Amino acid sequence: MTAVLARSLASLAAGLALYFAFPPTGLWWLAPIGIGVLYAVLALPDRTRPRAGFGYGLLAGLGQFIPLLKWIDSMVGALPWIGLAIACSIFYGAFGVLAARLTRVPGAPVWVAAAFTIAEWARSSFPFGGFPWGRLAFSQGDSPLVSLARFVGAPGLSFAVALLGTALAAAALTAWRRGAARGYAVPAAAALIVVTGAAAAWPTVGAPSPGRTVTVAAIQGNVPEQRWDVATQREAVLTNHLEETRRLAAEIRAGRQPQPDVVVWPENSSDVSPERDPSVDARMRAAAAEVGAPILVGSVHYDDTGRYYNSMILMTAEGPVERHDKAILQPFGETMPMRDFFRLFSSYVDMANNFTPGTGDGVVHPRRGDGPPLPLGVATCYEVAFDRSLRMSVANGAQLLTVPTNNATFGRTGMTWQQLGMSQVRAVELDRDVMVAATTGVSAFVRPDGTIAQNTRIWTADHLVETIALREGRTPAARLGEWGNIALLVLTLCGIAVAIRQDGWRFTQPASDHSTADRPTADQGTT
Repeated sequence: MTAVLARSLASLAAGLALYFAFPPTGLWWLAPIGIGVLYAVLALPDRTRPRAGFGYGLLAGLGQFIPLLKWIDSMVGALPWIGLAIACSIFYGAFGVLAARLTRVPGAPVWVAAAFTIAEWARSSFPFGGFPWGRLAFSQGDSPLVSLARFVGAPGLSFAVALLGTALAAAALTAWRRGAARGYAVPAAAALIVVTGAAAAWPTVGAPSPGRTVTVAAIQGNVPEQRWDVATQREAVLTNHLEETRRLAAEIRAGRQPQPDVVVWPENSSDVSPERDPSVDARMRAAAAEVGAPILVGSVHYDDTGRYYNSMILMTAEGPVERHDKAILQPFGETMPMRDFFRLFSSYVDMANNFTPGTGDGVVHPRRGDGPPLPLGVATCYEVAFDRSLRMSVANGAQLLTVPTNNATFGRTGMTWQQLGMSQVRAVELDRDVMVAATTGVSAFVRPDGTIAQNTRIWTADHLVETIALREGRTPAARLGEWGNIALLVLTLCGIAVAIRQDGWRFTQPASDHSTADRPTADQGTT
């Protein structure tokens, strides 16, 4: 019982280490440590059966996701927050079942790291379209390991972090067991591959671009923290973004800021559509004329059938010319799956919208005057968490990326910094500058090497202007696409095959095998 309690506490500690690896704390080096501790918990006992493996994995997940997703509480209350944390943790539990057996297979660090990454892929895919928040890769925006994202994408970066952790843990266990020198071979090789791979990739990240230079601006109008009635709140948000755009226009006229080629407002910066309200349309046209550039505005688009979309509408002095309709919608917010069922647990379900997912190519083409169009890739808020979103934009010619977002609902929680960390990884992965425009912050410009060139403070009205060189082409990671996940799935299946071939799918190590078992004890037995 004491051993079970100790391993349970260690599993929780592993999850907490993973939580602190993410922004805003940003102790990225804790990510491999957290995975290593969980690996040790699953590998130390010689009789970790599936139920125990599930329990230890679940506890690690709760240790990570309960604090990581605290921002959900500010929007819909404690029950959905804890429910989502448990749902995410179940995937860690499933990983624990696999890892409890794979830790006893030759080459265990590789198989276990692959299995963890596949558990992340599964969580990012279903149910309800998946929830990628909290992937290991997104903790590495400020890490030297982020350079790997250019070649192997977010899944490969997660695998590399997990592999570094499992390798270190396997080496520590070999030393604790006084194992033979060959027990260090796989951990040493795995750690060496990760470290040298990151070092070799680093010089290629964020290399100078020969592309044409453009100037872009992000507007952060801010949102009143007090909640008024809906109409008043919408008017205040729109007015704030118009006023901040006018301040930018005044600075341009005074020569304190360069003339931008495009101005980006955040998601939901005008919940009243300029396509349906002539007065809003007129005010936005005037703002575009005053600032001398098209404005990408977060609003709502309605089609002829009555369906509505969370849209980024490109406004010019002549009116709307193009838009990006958000394709990956947030369940339980922008859509409400199984509404009648979930209403039994929370009345908040009736606050969820019923947006229609968009079907565009993820690119808009703002043009200032007679100049050439600027291929601008768009991932609205939640979309940035999904690998396919901005990868599609780049495949369709985007040379600059933007992530307009509305984080006002989440107050002063860590959500906005967690999302900014995703933009850092995407910048490296796709070799593009990323501009983040947030209603309440943090708005930022992220360079292709993942560094943040400039950013705003949270809950302030502000604007950012940056001159960048456009980039073309696709990185190895962008070309790899989903094949990276498929390769990791094959790797996991190979580990399972090795386990079955070695000793069947049994969770007790034979007492005669002292190369990978714990130190022998009198009560070692078989299942």
